Amino acid sequence: MPTEPVAAAPGGRAHLVDLDFDQITEVQVVEYVMAASGRRQGGWVATPNLDICRKSRRDPALRRLVKAATLVVADGMPLVWAARLRGCPLPERVAGGSLIFSLSEAAVRHGRSIYLLGGATEVPYRAAVQLCRRYPGLVVSGADAPPRGFHSDPGVIDTVRDRLAAAAPDIVYVGLGFPKQERLITDFASAFPATWFVGCGAAIPYAAGTLPRPPRWMQQAGLAWLFRLCHEPRRLLRRYLVDDLPFAITLLAGAAAARIWPGQRR
Repeated sequence: MPTEPVAAAPGGRAHLVDLDFDQITEVQVVEYVMAASGRRQGGWVATPNLDICRKSRRDPALRRLVKAATLVVADGMPLVWAARLRGCPLPERVAGGSLIFSLSEAAVRHGRSIYLLGGATEVPYRAAVQLCRRYPGLVVSGADAPPRGFHSDPGVIDTVRDRLAAAAPDIVYVGLGFPKQERLITDFASAFPATWFVGCGAAIPYAAGTLPRPPRWMQQAGLAWLFRLCHEPRRLLRRYLVDDLPFAITLLAGAAAARIWPGQRR
Protein backbone atom coordinates (compact mmCIF):
# COMPACT_ATOMS: atom_id res chain seq x y z
CA MET A 1 0.00 0.00 0.00
CA PRO A 2 1.10 3.66 -0.19
CA THR A 3 4.10 4.72 1.86
CA GLU A 4 2.04 7.64 3.16
CA PRO A 5 -1.63 7.40 4.19
CA VAL A 6 -4.09 8.35 1.50
CA ALA A 7 -6.26 11.34 2.43
CA ALA A 8 -9.68 10.51 3.86
CA ALA A 9 -12.50 10.24 1.35
CA PRO A 10 -15.05 13.06 1.21
CA GLY A 11 -18.24 12.47 3.16
CA GLY A 12 -18.77 10.03 5.97
CA ARG A 13 -19.43 6.32 6.19
CA ALA A 14 -22.63 4.33 6.40
CA HIS A 15 -22.61 1.12 8.43
CA LEU A 16 -24.59 -1.60 6.72
CA VAL A 17 -24.44 -5.42 6.82
CA ASP A 18 -21.33 -5.27 9.01
CA LEU A 19 -19.46 -3.14 6.46
CA ASP A 20 -18.67 0.58 6.33
CA PHE A 21 -19.60 2.10 2.98
CA ASP A 22 -18.18 5.43 1.87
CA GLN A 23 -20.93 8.00 1.35
CA ILE A 24 -19.51 9.11 -1.96
CA THR A 25 -20.71 9.59 -5.53
CA GLU A 26 -19.12 8.07 -8.61
CA VAL A 27 -17.79 11.48 -9.63
CA GLN A 28 -16.15 11.83 -6.21
CA VAL A 29 -14.62 8.36 -6.49
CA VAL A 30 -13.04 9.33 -9.80
CA GLU A 31 -11.76 12.66 -8.43
CA TYR A 32 -10.38 10.95 -5.33
CA VAL A 33 -8.52 8.27 -7.31
CA MET A 34 -7.09 10.78 -9.78
CA ALA A 35 -5.94 13.14 -7.02
CA ALA A 36 -4.25 10.34 -5.08
CA SER A 37 -2.68 8.96 -8.25
CA GLY A 38 -1.29 12.40 -9.01
CA ARG A 39 0.54 12.22 -5.66
CA ARG A 40 1.79 8.72 -6.54
CA GLN A 41 -0.38 7.24 -3.80
CA GLY A 42 -2.16 4.03 -4.64
CA GLY A 43 -5.02 2.13 -3.06
CA TRP A 44 -7.99 0.07 -4.08
CA VAL A 45 -11.73 0.28 -4.54
CA ALA A 46 -14.08 -2.47 -3.38
CA THR A 47 -17.52 -2.55 -5.01
CA PRO A 48 -19.67 -4.90 -2.89
CA ASN A 49 -23.02 -5.87 -4.32
CA LEU A 50 -25.80 -7.71 -2.50
CA ASP A 51 -24.24 -11.12 -3.13
CA ILE A 52 -20.83 -10.02 -1.81
CA CYS A 53 -22.49 -8.55 1.28
CA ARG A 54 -24.36 -11.79 1.89
CA LYS A 55 -21.19 -13.85 1.67
CA SER A 56 -19.03 -11.48 3.70
CA ARG A 57 -21.60 -11.17 6.46
CA ARG A 58 -21.41 -14.88 7.22
CA ASP A 59 -17.64 -15.19 6.74
CA PRO A 60 -15.34 -12.94 8.82
CA ALA A 61 -12.35 -13.63 6.53
CA LEU A 62 -14.25 -12.36 3.50
CA ARG A 63 -15.50 -9.39 5.48
CA ARG A 64 -11.91 -8.46 6.38
CA LEU A 65 -11.00 -8.55 2.69
CA VAL A 66 -13.64 -5.94 1.85
CA LYS A 67 -12.84 -3.80 4.87
CA ALA A 68 -9.19 -3.61 3.79
CA ALA A 69 -10.14 -1.49 0.76
CA THR A 70 -9.32 2.20 0.61
CA LEU A 71 -12.82 2.94 -0.68
CA VAL A 72 -15.90 0.75 -0.22
CA VAL A 73 -18.81 1.71 -2.46
CA ALA A 74 -22.26 0.16 -2.83
CA ASP A 75 -22.84 -1.65 -6.13
CA GLY A 76 -26.54 -2.31 -5.76
CA MET A 77 -29.75 -0.35 -5.30
CA PRO A 78 -31.00 -2.56 -2.42
CA LEU A 79 -27.95 -1.39 -0.45
CA VAL A 80 -28.75 2.24 -1.26
CA TRP A 81 -32.37 1.73 -0.23
CA ALA A 82 -31.39 -0.02 3.01
CA ALA A 83 -28.96 2.74 3.96
CA ARG A 84 -31.66 5.33 3.30
CA LEU A 85 -34.12 3.43 5.49
CA ARG A 86 -31.58 3.29 8.29
CA GLY A 87 -31.06 7.04 8.16
CA CYS A 88 -27.45 6.91 6.93
CA PRO A 89 -28.05 7.46 3.21
CA LEU A 90 -25.62 6.63 0.43
CA PRO A 91 -25.76 9.27 -2.32
CA GLU A 92 -26.00 6.75 -5.15
CA ARG A 93 -25.08 3.33 -6.45
CA VAL A 94 -21.45 3.17 -7.58
CA ALA A 95 -20.91 0.12 -9.77
CA GLY A 96 -17.71 -1.44 -11.01
CA GLY A 97 -19.40 -1.77 -14.38
CA SER A 98 -19.67 2.01 -14.50
CA LEU A 99 -16.31 2.90 -12.95
CA ILE A 100 -14.42 1.15 -15.74
CA PHE A 101 -15.80 3.81 -18.08
CA SER A 102 -15.70 6.92 -15.87
CA LEU A 103 -12.19 6.20 -14.59
CA SER A 104 -10.92 5.44 -18.09
CA GLU A 105 -12.37 8.70 -19.37
CA ALA A 106 -10.65 10.57 -16.53
CA ALA A 107 -7.42 8.66 -17.18
CA VAL A 108 -7.22 10.29 -20.62
CA ARG A 109 -7.59 13.77 -19.13
CA HIS A 110 -5.02 13.14 -16.41
CA GLY A 111 -2.51 11.16 -18.45
CA ARG A 112 -2.96 7.91 -16.52
CA SER A 113 -2.60 4.39 -17.90
CA ILE A 114 -4.91 1.44 -17.31
CA TYR A 115 -4.54 -2.34 -17.20
CA LEU A 116 -7.25 -4.98 -17.65
CA LEU A 117 -6.93 -8.14 -15.58
CA GLY A 118 -9.55 -10.85 -15.80
CA GLY A 119 -12.21 -12.31 -18.02
CA ALA A 120 -12.26 -15.21 -20.44
CA THR A 121 -9.54 -15.59 -23.06
CA GLU A 122 -9.40 -12.58 -25.39
CA VAL A 123 -12.03 -10.63 -23.41
CA PRO A 124 -9.63 -8.16 -21.70
CA TYR A 125 -7.93 -7.54 -25.05
CA ARG A 126 -11.28 -6.81 -26.70
CA ALA A 127 -12.11 -4.52 -23.80
CA ALA A 128 -8.85 -2.65 -24.36
CA VAL A 129 -9.70 -2.10 -28.02
CA GLN A 130 -13.23 -0.92 -27.25
CA LEU A 131 -12.13 1.45 -24.48
CA CYS A 132 -9.48 2.99 -26.74
CA ARG A 133 -12.10 3.54 -29.43
CA ARG A 134 -14.44 5.11 -26.91
CA TYR A 135 -11.77 7.29 -25.29
CA PRO A 136 -9.18 8.37 -27.88
CA GLY A 137 -5.78 8.87 -26.28
CA LEU A 138 -6.36 6.28 -23.56
CA VAL A 139 -3.15 4.47 -22.65
CA VAL A 140 -3.69 0.75 -22.06
CA SER A 141 -0.44 -0.57 -20.66
CA GLY A 142 -1.53 -4.19 -20.72
CA ALA A 143 -4.25 -6.83 -20.55
CA ASP A 144 -4.21 -10.33 -19.10
CA ALA A 145 -6.66 -13.23 -18.90
CA PRO A 146 -5.29 -15.63 -16.27
CA PRO A 147 -6.27 -19.28 -16.84
CA ARG A 148 -9.04 -20.90 -14.83
CA GLY A 149 -7.78 -22.01 -11.43
CA PHE A 150 -4.74 -19.75 -11.59
CA HIS A 151 -5.29 -18.53 -8.02
CA SER A 152 -4.24 -21.94 -6.66
CA ASP A 153 -0.98 -22.02 -8.66
CA PRO A 154 1.78 -19.83 -7.13
CA GLY A 155 3.77 -19.99 -10.36
CA VAL A 156 0.93 -18.55 -12.42
CA ILE A 157 0.28 -15.87 -9.79
CA ASP A 158 3.95 -14.87 -9.99
CA THR A 159 3.65 -14.62 -13.77
CA VAL A 160 0.58 -12.39 -13.46
CA ARG A 161 2.45 -10.20 -10.97
CA ASP A 162 5.52 -9.98 -13.24
CA ARG A 163 3.43 -8.94 -16.23
CA LEU A 164 1.76 -6.29 -14.14
CA ALA A 165 5.10 -5.01 -12.86
CA ALA A 166 6.48 -4.80 -16.41
CA ALA A 167 3.45 -2.79 -17.56
CA ALA A 168 3.57 -0.40 -14.55
CA PRO A 169 -0.03 0.88 -14.93
CA ASP A 170 -1.65 3.60 -12.88
CA ILE A 171 -5.06 1.87 -12.66
CA VAL A 172 -5.80 -1.85 -12.75
CA TYR A 173 -9.31 -3.19 -13.31
CA VAL A 174 -9.48 -6.62 -11.69
CA GLY A 175 -12.47 -8.64 -12.87
CA LEU A 176 -12.06 -12.11 -11.40
CA GLY A 177 -15.18 -12.38 -9.27
CA PHE A 178 -15.48 -12.31 -5.52
CA PRO A 179 -13.41 -13.16 -3.53
CA LYS A 180 -10.64 -14.05 -6.00
CA GLN A 181 -10.21 -10.47 -7.19
CA GLU A 182 -10.09 -9.05 -3.65
CA ARG A 183 -7.55 -11.66 -2.54
CA LEU A 184 -5.36 -10.93 -5.54
CA ILE A 185 -5.54 -7.19 -4.91
CA THR A 186 -4.57 -7.51 -1.25
CA ASP A 187 -1.71 -9.82 -2.22
CA PHE A 188 -0.42 -7.46 -4.92
CA ALA A 189 -1.09 -4.02 -3.42
CA SER A 190 2.08 -3.74 -1.33
CA ALA A 191 4.23 -4.38 -4.43
CA PHE A 192 2.51 -1.54 -6.32
CA PRO A 193 2.28 1.39 -3.87
CA ALA A 194 1.45 3.97 -6.56
CA THR A 195 -1.18 1.88 -8.37
CA TRP A 196 -4.95 1.92 -7.95
CA PHE A 197 -6.82 -1.38 -8.16
CA VAL A 198 -10.56 -1.63 -8.80
CA GLY A 199 -12.44 -4.83 -8.02
CA CYS A 200 -14.88 -4.64 -10.90
CA GLY A 201 -16.60 -8.01 -11.36
CA ALA A 202 -18.23 -8.20 -14.79
CA ALA A 203 -17.01 -4.76 -15.92
CA ILE A 204 -14.37 -6.09 -18.32
CA PRO A 205 -16.88 -8.15 -20.37
CA TYR A 206 -19.17 -5.11 -20.33
CA ALA A 207 -16.39 -2.96 -21.75
CA ALA A 208 -15.53 -5.64 -24.32
CA GLY A 209 -19.13 -5.86 -25.46
CA THR A 210 -19.21 -9.62 -24.84
CA LEU A 211 -21.74 -9.25 -22.03
CA PRO A 212 -24.68 -6.83 -22.44
CA ARG A 213 -24.96 -4.19 -19.77
CA PRO A 214 -28.33 -3.45 -18.17
CA PRO A 215 -29.98 -0.24 -19.44
CA ARG A 216 -29.50 2.72 -17.16
CA TRP A 217 -33.17 2.87 -16.19
CA MET A 218 -33.03 -0.75 -15.00
CA GLN A 219 -29.90 0.00 -12.98
CA GLN A 220 -31.56 2.97 -11.31
CA ALA A 221 -34.75 1.00 -10.65
CA GLY A 222 -32.86 -1.82 -8.97
CA LEU A 223 -33.63 -4.23 -11.83
CA ALA A 224 -30.12 -4.84 -13.13
CA TRP A 225 -30.27 -8.32 -11.60
CA LEU A 226 -33.35 -9.17 -13.69
CA PHE A 227 -31.63 -8.09 -16.89
CA ARG A 228 -28.58 -10.23 -16.08
CA LEU A 229 -30.75 -13.17 -15.05
CA CYS A 230 -32.47 -13.09 -18.44
CA HIS A 231 -29.10 -13.24 -20.17
CA GLU A 232 -27.41 -15.80 -17.91
CA PRO A 233 -30.23 -17.85 -16.34
CA ARG A 234 -28.30 -21.06 -15.76
CA ARG A 235 -25.47 -19.31 -13.95
CA LEU A 236 -27.47 -16.75 -12.00
CA LEU A 237 -30.85 -18.36 -11.21
CA ARG A 238 -29.87 -19.85 -7.86
CA ARG A 239 -27.71 -16.89 -6.85
CA TYR A 240 -30.38 -14.27 -7.48
CA LEU A 241 -33.61 -16.03 -6.56
CA VAL A 242 -32.58 -18.57 -3.92
CA ASP A 243 -29.70 -16.79 -2.19
CA ASP A 244 -29.86 -13.05 -2.78
CA LEU A 245 -33.60 -12.31 -2.91
CA PRO A 246 -34.35 -13.55 0.64
CA PHE A 247 -31.25 -11.72 1.87
CA ALA A 248 -32.46 -8.49 0.22
CA ILE A 249 -35.89 -8.80 1.81
CA THR A 250 -34.36 -9.42 5.24
CA LEU A 251 -31.93 -6.53 4.76
CA LEU A 252 -34.65 -4.03 3.83
CA ALA A 253 -37.00 -5.20 6.57
CA GLY A 254 -34.21 -4.99 9.13
CA ALA A 255 -33.24 -1.52 7.93
CA ALA A 256 -36.81 -0.31 8.27
CA ALA A 257 -37.06 -1.80 11.76
CA ALA A 258 -33.77 -0.19 12.78
CA ARG A 259 -35.12 3.19 11.66
CA ILE A 260 -38.27 2.75 13.75
CA TRP A 261 -36.49 1.23 16.75
CA PRO A 262 -32.95 2.71 16.85
CA GLY A 263 -31.86 0.18 19.47
CA GLN A 264 -32.02 -2.46 16.74
CA ARG A 265 -29.20 -0.86 14.72
CA ARG A 266 -26.29 -3.13 13.89
